[in-house]
Amino acid sequence: MADTSRSLLDRLQPLFEGRPRWINTLMVFCFFMTFIYMPWDLFIKPAEIDQEVWLGIMFTGWAAKVAGVPHWAVYAAGAYGFWRMRPWMWPWAAVYSAQVAVGMLVWSLLELDGSRAWLFGVGSFTPFAVLTWALWRARPRFQTSS
Repeated sequence: MADTSRSLLDRLQPLFEGRPRWINTLMVFCFFMTFIYMPWDLFIKPAEIDQEVWLGIMFTGWAAKVAGVPHWAVYAAGAYGFWRMRPWMWPWAAVYSAQVAVGMLVWSLLELDGSRAWLFGVGSFTPFAVLTWALWRARPRFQTSS
């Protein structure tokens, strides 16, 4: 007979073992994006309001739908790679995070006005730059994958 007294969190606990909390957070984010957000974004959200950003360049409409497909692939690869701590995640997770950091800065300079652009750009670049640095330094964690 199954133990129904165990909570869902207790049953999920083994999924989160062996990784630092910050990598678990990235893994959960990638699973959310892969299985919830991107399917909604690609198949339900109207093309007229869709937007995707790559390297700071915003795509809208049907171009955003097309640009969303590689985003979906990146999130799916990230979900699997963080879950299984695959060696190929280093350096690619850091490279993708660096692309997001630069993209946030470029996007803000292209899309926003004046000092607000720089403030938002630096403010959004910084956390992704820190994440990039952390992912780059996490190489040993990905070398010991099972």
